Amino acid sequence: MNRRTAIQQTTERLARAGVPSAGAEAEHLLAEILGCSRPALWLDAQRELSTAETSRWEDWTRQRELRVPLQHLTHCAPFLEWTFRVSPAVLVPRPETEELAIRASGLLRTREGAATGRPQRVLDFATGSGCLAIALALRHPSTVVEALDISAAALEIARDNAQRLGCDARIRFHLGDGFAALRGGTEVPGAWFDGIVTNPPYIPSAEIADLEPEVRDHDPRLALDGGADGLEFYQRLAHEAAAWLVPGGWLLAEFGDGQGPAIRALFQHPAWESAICEPDLSGRERMLLVWRSAA
Repeated sequence: MNRRTAIQQTTERLARAGVPSAGAEAEHLLAEILGCSRPALWLDAQRELSTAETSRWEDWTRQRELRVPLQHLTHCAPFLEWTFRVSPAVLVPRPETEELAIRASGLLRTREGAATGRPQRVLDFATGSGCLAIALALRHPSTVVEALDISAAALEIARDNAQRLGCDARIRFHLGDGFAALRGGTEVPGAWFDGIVTNPPYIPSAEIADLEPEVRDHDPRLALDGGADGLEFYQRLAHEAAAWLVPGGWLLAEFGDGQGPAIRALFQHPAWESAICEPDLSGRERMLLVWRSAA
């Protein structure tokens, strides 16, 4: 079987299985197997696959037909300019979260060089694969980064990613349920962070069954389920996060389609000011940005 035939057959099989963008998926799958770029596939489209490549192609195509995410087959996912290890224990990083990282980086950059006498400190709440914490640590070497998650398996992946990307010594990881985890071991004082960034679970419980199979059946439910209305974690953040921010500190959070007005309402509290919802590249409201009151 040559490359052209493999792409054609995979495209047909994935399309029948209901995989979106089956042609692009087929190219991506084969490029991963062959260790080349997608354009390079067509530069030598008549080249025959080896026996080992054919066996792997059949296995991966069959698993994608069953809607196993390609990232779970390759055990990695791109995020900004880096590649992160992923597994069924963590949410596969998505382009929307890249925008969150870019926005958080911009907030850190605006205060770099300020005469505070100390480095900036940022918390990644519900870190998962560690993509947000690690991106900020790599882009802002002088920033103190902390990351927490309720899942020990997720933190193992996050620590491994930090080690592979060379910033594990600069990130402090915490295991536990919410801000209480920060009080384990060495006491962390209140009003500690200049910023908090988070992509928390925000899918309403009843809607998880309607998600694409790649998400519904393969992403961890802990990373998806935001409670009955999808707002459980935003309620916690609205009530608890301000105590961990310095006056004027910021909270940046990703949320789902249509949740903006309800989330803004949760932060209408004296502890917070200037709650705004910012759009993603498609123009949909996707990120909450709110500041702790300076009073």
